[in-house]
Amino acid sequence: MKAATKVIIAVAAVGAGIAGYLHFSRPVALVATVTAGTAYKAVPGSVTVQAEYVMELKSEVGGRVIRSELDPGKRVRAGEVLAQLDTGDLELEIEGIRDKYEAEKRRIAVGSAILLQLQSERETLENYERLTKSGNYPEAELIKQRRLVQRTEQNLELEKVANQQLLDNFENTLKVKQRQLEKMTIFAPFDGVVSTVLARPGDLINPNWPIATLISTSRTVEAKISEENFADLRIGQKASVRFLPYGVNLFDATIVKILPTSDPSTQRYIVHLDVKIEPEKLVPGITGEVTIVVGEREAEANVPRRALFGTNLLVVKDGVVELREVEIGFTSLTTVEVRKGVATGEEVIIDEIDRFRAGDRVRARRVTND
Repeated sequence: MKAATKVIIAVAAVGAGIAGYLHFSRPVALVATVTAGTAYKAVPGSVTVQAEYVMELKSEVGGRVIRSELDPGKRVRAGEVLAQLDTGDLELEIEGIRDKYEAEKRRIAVGSAILLQLQSERETLENYERLTKSGNYPEAELIKQRRLVQRTEQNLELEKVANQQLLDNFENTLKVKQRQLEKMTIFAPFDGVVSTVLARPGDLINPNWPIATLISTSRTVEAKISEENFADLRIGQKASVRFLPYGVNLFDATIVKILPTSDPSTQRYIVHLDVKIEPEKLVPGITGEVTIVVGEREAEANVPRRALFGTNLLVVKDGVVELREVEIGFTSLTTVEVRKGVATGEEVIIDEIDRFRAGDRVRARRVTND
């Protein structure tokens, strides 16, 4: 009897060992639990960070660069002096024009010779009129004197007009030269960063000569959306952005502008995003991807997006893999709503899906849904 008991115990131990071996020799499948909750409909797109402005900084006037604060990579602020051209010759020219202007004003202030002539002719006219009334001077000579006074009056008015025009020309020339002088100091038109420098102190430049390239510090995040997804987009919709240089990090964003036309080369529509990210990380030229939430609803079954292949899921039930064809609902960047095919609480494989087949026995290792 004791021998039989020992045999039974030994057989049981062997069976347990075999069962344990078979269990632990099964492949491990990473699974996530199907959960109920809010399902989001999201449309995908690509994103590119653009500098809001890229400008060639030019000098409106020519001259020799005598001072420059330009240096590649330097940050500048709007109104900051960036370069100075030599103003020496222009200042001498302005000084000469001012001297002539003041001389003309002094000449005019002395008085007009025509005015003196007119006063004399008027006195003569008055004398002639008295003589004519008394019959001692011919009427024809009086008429000649009147015409002479009228002509001199016209000459005086013309002289006044000419003098005023001369002064106005001097004033206008001085304004033009002063404006030219101001243009020889080159200021930053906006807050930005110096990208390239094309002129250095000592260089002689022509008018409209580019001296540097500036990139504004303000950025535009452009998202390109396919034509079939464009109709659902609205200003104010929420989005998630992933930039390639920053790995798997997701940044919240909002649509702030929708351009009305598509890119003719790609037939994709462009929207602008306000992304919650440190401004210094928005380097012009970096790219990434975006998902924009265009709808949401409560769902009975949500699964991680990476569990889905085509319209199928691999479900682990009692340690056995089952292949399920499912009906898909709303899809977001990380999750998928399943309308039919799985139920809340079931477990789906989310990693190395190509390793498993229907009927495989596996050990399930649960992870948090992502």
